[in-house]
Amino acid sequence: MISSVDEWSPLKKIVVGSATHANWPVNDPVFSKEGEKTTWKESPVPRGPVPQRIIEETNEDLDRLSTTLMSLGVEVVRPDPLNFQVHDGMYNYCPRDRLLVHGSTVIDTTMMYPCRDMELQCYHDLIQDADVVHMPRDQGLVLDAANVCRLGDRMLFLESASGNRAAYEWLRTQFPEVEIELCNFYAGVHIDSTIVPLREGLVMLNASRVTFDNVPRVFDGWHKIWVTDVVAQNFYKYPYASKWIGMNMLVVDPHTVICDKNQIELIKTLQSYRFEVIPLELRHSRTLGGGFHCVTLDLHRES
Repeated sequence: MISSVDEWSPLKKIVVGSATHANWPVNDPVFSKEGEKTTWKESPVPRGPVPQRIIEETNEDLDRLSTTLMSLGVEVVRPDPLNFQVHDGMYNYCPRDRLLVHGSTVIDTTMMYPCRDMELQCYHDLIQDADVVHMPRDQGLVLDAANVCRLGDRMLFLESASGNRAAYEWLRTQFPEVEIELCNFYAGVHIDSTIVPLREGLVMLNASRVTFDNVPRVFDGWHKIWVTDVVAQNFYKYPYASKWIGMNMLVVDPHTVICDKNQIELIKTLQSYRFEVIPLELRHSRTLGGGFHCVTLDLHRES
């Protein structure tokens, strides 16, 4: 069963990613231009297979996350393997990027990096009973699913390098009953290290990107937790994610959150709002570009 419309209702079934055969694309026409766009100039954008040590340690962390979720009564499924190193793809580390779930509909998005289209086959068995809608590949649409934040009968769409205005307009035609608010906070990519809905009426905001002037209208009347800093994690040679990946967390239900164990002040803040915080770690979240929300994909939340 696939049914999920928000980021906080009690979680029943989820995909947890995998780092097996993770790879930095060599021939992808968009990824090859990363070096021109990045603000990090101390080391080059990586190319080719991710070091095996990083893959193994990441899989250990993902297995620990899976075990934790199962102990909470959540059904965990994993993507089918694919040798991305052979096919010059990327990885299964971030399923949140690949597919957008709203209700029983799954959107097969047209991603920023064309090589990531191949990841769809790794989820075929998991979504075969869903209403799958394929975004057109020839109309200039660009959308990583992680550009969208789901809030029940409303959504936020971050306009950025990984989500363009044409994709926003197309998405509105697919969900005419949903109010989709367009926002543009910064020159990066995904929304889930900037806005974290914790439960109905409570949202965590990245204060380095969101201000009183540009906070989305949908949060009028919501209580806002402004995060001014996080603990910067280490990375291997090149930071594919900024330090703000430390704000990227998975809400299991309106009272339970899985959070990076190094974010001590963030954990204290969550506890002050009476959350049970489960501190875990993704040792290579900055190297591979994904925190706990990124490396998962809700399939069923009980709303």
